[in-house]
Amino acid sequence: MSRIIRTEPNKILAKVVEYHGFVFTQGVVAGDSAGDIKAQTRDVLDQIDALLEQHGTDKTRLLQAQIWLKSIGDRAAMNEIWSAWLPEDGAPARACVEAKLADPRYLVEIMVTACR
Repeated sequence: MSRIIRTEPNKILAKVVEYHGFVFTQGVVAGDSAGDIKAQTRDVLDQIDALLEQHGTDKTRLLQAQIWLKSIGDRAAMNEIWSAWLPEDGAPARACVEAKLADPRYLVEIMVTACR
């Protein structure tokens, strides 16, 4: 049976789950919720880089992304940071929707799946 690796699990979630070389992150929000959409997006992507690195992979191995925005009106500004972060020709399959997030200070939440 294949091993499932759970990074920092608690009663409701793990930061990352790895199985068969696939790496699934939690929904990541900004550590500093005081910033605007661009600052929060940078913060989230920096955290995702660190989580992927911890599991021996990186953004060049992204397969899928799910993005939730407090306001879909922030999509263009978020995409500016997102597109600059992605490797050339390395965009994953993606969904981006407006949603009510867990804390009204959060402007963006991103969850990714990558492979090793």
